[in-house]
Amino acid sequence: MKISQQFLADERFVMFLGDNVIQGGISELVRQFSESEWNSQIVLKRVAHPQQYGVAELDEQGRIVRLMEKPKEPPSDLALVGIYMFDHHVFEAVNAITPSWRGELEITDAIQWLVEHGYAVCPYIHRGWWIDTGKMEDLLEANSLVLDELEHHIAGYVDRDSQINGKVTIDKGAEIINSRIRGPAIIGEDTRIVNSYVGPFTSIYHHVRIEDSEIEHSIVLENSQILDIPHRIEDSLIGRNVLIKRSPIKPKAYKLTLGDNSRVGIL
Repeated sequence: MKISQQFLADERFVMFLGDNVIQGGISELVRQFSESEWNSQIVLKRVAHPQQYGVAELDEQGRIVRLMEKPKEPPSDLALVGIYMFDHHVFEAVNAITPSWRGELEITDAIQWLVEHGYAVCPYIHRGWWIDTGKMEDLLEANSLVLDELEHHIAGYVDRDSQINGKVTIDKGAEIINSRIRGPAIIGEDTRIVNSYVGPFTSIYHHVRIEDSEIEHSIVLENSQILDIPHRIEDSLIGRNVLIKRSPIKPKAYKLTLGDNSRVGIL
């Protein structure tokens, strides 16, 4: 945040940590903050294990008393979600605090400084679901929840030999040929699905090609290809420009190029 001060100047802004997904989004919160005189608004959520998060303690009137970063004995079960709204006074706080024991300027310390110096910090307790998508399982769960809430539409081409079941979005330029798509699912622009099955809770991004294969409960990013895979792919994250195909070369063998911290399940 500190390096953005010159760019943001006196503008009000949102700080949204990229691994957070919350039900309903934040457009209404942004509107409330923009129309208010608050100096900051923070999003909180009741959690089962608050010691794993930054935690807020509120008084009986619902005002912030103090914030703590991953306390061993949390004063409440209200975790900071990682979505904050600030005006320019936050830079006073950032420039006044010192690094924590981790050697970092903590956002909780900056907000605590605002509270202690009389600035208006409004807590908002989120009632819907919230997922911190730091792990693959969390990202797939978030994908499932979002897909189930989308307003679905079909703008692409579906041939008469294909079946579309449930809540399915097919974006413009996408083609579904002799395939079955079971929702909730989304097929991105200019993606081509041929002789294949796409199962529930699957997001396929744009310019993807899937032929003679099956995939379910997965995310596939742009420009990837899945070709002639004899077994169903499930519970998977597939990145950009990935090629997965069955090789005709003998003797048969698995040939893999994997990045750091990859995980592969082989049948």
